[in-house]
Amino acid sequence: MLLLAGLTACSSGASDDGEPAEDTIRFASYDFSENEILAAVYAEATRQAGLPVSLQPAAGTREVVEPALEQGVVDVVIDYLGTAVQFVDPGSTAGTSTPEQLYATLSEVLGRRGVDVLAAAAAEDQNGFAVSRAFATEHGVSRLSQLEQLAPGLTFGGPPECPERPLCLPGLRAVYGLRFGTVVNMPSRAATVEALVAGSIQVGLLETTDARLGGKAPVVLLTDDRSLQPHENVVPLVRTAALDRWGHRLADALDAVSARLTTADLISLNRAVEVEGLTPEAAAARWWAAG
Repeated sequence: MLLLAGLTACSSGASDDGEPAEDTIRFASYDFSENEILAAVYAEATRQAGLPVSLQPAAGTREVVEPALEQGVVDVVIDYLGTAVQFVDPGSTAGTSTPEQLYATLSEVLGRRGVDVLAAAAAEDQNGFAVSRAFATEHGVSRLSQLEQLAPGLTFGGPPECPERPLCLPGLRAVYGLRFGTVVNMPSRAATVEALVAGSIQVGLLETTDARLGGKAPVVLLTDDRSLQPHENVVPLVRTAALDRWGHRLADALDAVSARLTTADLISLNRAVEVEGLTPEAAAARWWAAG
C-alpha cells in the first residue's frame, strides 16, 4: 500500500487491509491553496450532514494523492475534470471533449478502480499562463500563440511537476511550439505573481480563478487561443467503499456543494484565503453561512 508523508493508513484511521475506517470520512487535498479550500468546503458540508470527517490538507501532488484514493488511504478527493481524465487515461483527447464526455470517461476508468465520480459543479478552474501587465504592453501580446518567437529568450516559472504535466510545459511545446530559454520552480502562486512583477520570470503558471487577477492587477492571463486546456469543472472523487459505508448521506452532502458552487464563488473563496488571510476552513465556513 502507498503511504503518504503525514497521511498513512494508520494515521488516517484506516484498517490494516485498507478498508475505510468506521469512525471517519477521510478527505485529502492536493498541495495548492485552491484545492485545500475546496476540500475544506466539501468537508464542511459533510460535517453539517452530521457525518464524521478528517481532513488532510496539502497531502501531495496528484501523482501521490490520486493513487492513495484508489488504494484506500483516503476516501474523498476534490478534483478537476480534464486534468483528472488526463491523469487516469493519458491517451484521452481531453482538450477536445465536452464536460459530459470527460465525466463519462472519468467515471468509467475510476469505476473499475473502486472510485465513484459524483456530480460535477458549474465551478471551473483551468491552468492559466500569465505575464506582467508591463510585459504584455511592451511586447503587444494577449494570446499564448504570440509567445512563440519570444519564448527562447524568456524564463518560465511554474510548480516542480510542470515539466512532466501534459497540460503544462509539454502541452505548451506541442500545441504552441513554446520552448522557453529557462524554466524555474516556483514554491507558490503568490511567489509566481511576485516574480512576474519583479521581472525575474516573464511567464508563469496561475489558475484562471486566482484571486490576484482581474481589475487593475499587475499580471494578466494570456488567452489559450488554441484550446490546450480542457474543461476543468470541480468534481468529487469518492471511494466506492466509503459510499457503501456511509450511504446517501455522504453523496447528498457532496452533491449539495456541487449544485451550488460557481466559478465566481471559487474566485471569492480564493480571495478570502489568499488576500484576506482566512484559513481554508474559515473561508469554507463563511461561504456556507452566506448561503
